[in-house]
Amino acid sequence: MIQLRSIVKVADNSGAKVIQCIHVLGGTRKRYARIGDIIVGTVKVVEPRREVKKHEVTRALIIRQRKELRRPDGSYIRFDDNACVVLEGKTKNPRGGRIFGPVAREIKEKGFEKVASLAKELV
Repeated sequence: MIQLRSIVKVADNSGAKVIQCIHVLGGTRKRYARIGDIIVGTVKVVEPRREVKKHEVTRALIIRQRKELRRPDGSYIRFDDNACVVLEGKTKNPRGGRIFGPVAREIKEKGFEKVASLAKELV
């Protein structure tokens, strides 16, 4: 459950390290973002000399969350951290070329095939 002002780790090599959520996309009163949702965030921590700059406002896709997520088969999945992938503009393509750590398979079901193909491990 990612909400306004949540701090989220970035799990790709775009250059951003930490993003702060400033808006959850998907409706006027949508409060929480879950796995597979897109947020608008501002970059707080960056690597030097990279594509993404500090204070840049960008869209990001949530790929991991600490709050457990119930799957249709009745099982639950939970991760150790909240993580996202920085997206290019309003497209579904990631800005980075690699994704670190596991990714939930709900990402592929929601239409983010490019992100799922870059992931090393789908859980």
